[in-house]
Amino acid sequence: MLKPQRIVAALAAGVLGSAFFGTNAVDASAQNNTAGKPETVEARTITVRIDRPFATVFDFLATPPNWNRWAFGLGKNIRRSKDGWIADSGGGSAKVRFTPRNNFGVADHTVIRSSGQRVYVPMRLIVNGSCCELLFTLFREPNMSDTQFDSDAEFVQ
Repeated sequence: MLKPQRIVAALAAGVLGSAFFGTNAVDASAQNNTAGKPETVEARTITVRIDRPFATVFDFLATPPNWNRWAFGLGKNIRRSKDGWIADSGGGSAKVRFTPRNNFGVADHTVIRSSGQRVYVPMRLIVNGSCCELLFTLFREPNMSDTQFDSDAEFVQ
């Protein structure tokens, strides 16, 4: 069971990370909710067991230049810009914002397409014995068909 102090520390890390690094762990604008009422979309969490130690995998995930090695379908190249990171893909360039490095296995990122659309991608890495599990949550995008959503989930897997 988590001690209250650890919970407070985790929350503080997220809030302070946003304040000091200018990035939001949860990018609420990604939901594009203009009606002012709560809105949810379908989501799937895809889990992958990785036969490597947590520290090794998290270090790899939390290093932005490695992004195109594990997110190869989303970008062929990633480079540092004055405002953050830019990934080149078949659909043009996209900005990528990463959650600041942390001790909790949170590797969220937000992809901002050239159209301005924001795609928030929550990712968590958790310890599983001497290895780890990656949990990747895929949100269904507006007007996405069942076939497209299934295809995206298969691609992520």
